[in-house]
Amino acid sequence: MDEEIRQIAERLKGLRDALDLEIADVAADCGLSVDEYAALESGERDLSVSLLQRIARKYGITLDELMFGEEPKMKSYFLTRKGTGISVERTKAYKYELLASGFIGRTADPFIVTVEPKPAGTPVHFNTHKGQEFHLVMEGRLLVNIEGREWILNPGDSLYFDSSKPHGFLALDGRPAKFLAMVMQ
Repeated sequence: MDEEIRQIAERLKGLRDALDLEIADVAADCGLSVDEYAALESGERDLSVSLLQRIARKYGITLDELMFGEEPKMKSYFLTRKGTGISVERTKAYKYELLASGFIGRTADPFIVTVEPKPAGTPVHFNTHKGQEFHLVMEGRLLVNIEGREWILNPGDSLYFDSSKPHGFLALDGRPAKFLAMVMQ
């Protein structure tokens, strides 16, 4: 198991223990079966950022605390210099760099997301969650699929969408694609 995933899984379990909740309670809040949620806490199941965001909001903590074990401290502004955002490689396919990790009470989560290329014919992995997203491609070319409709985004192209619709991404041309993502719930 990847060390970062293991640490996030431990923080999930620690949150549940601190709040004196049963696995069944948290699983129900997440819309998951008990087995699916238990797999999250053990690090055996993929931890999507949107699911972590939903858990954080439900239980009154920040996404930063779940993903990175750090509590935000800034109230007026938070400056992130190039390449210094807190990063997590949730899976080998996606790397997230959180750009506002130190800001308390933010209403959106800005990330730089890097999507690694996959072998030709690899299906798109879909995700859904409440809220909306804005993506601005910075490098590479990105195939975006929302509910079966596909767009190819080039550097400078952007897309705003309802993230409750099934959506997924593929890097094109055998090279990584990097985009700015704003996730709002």
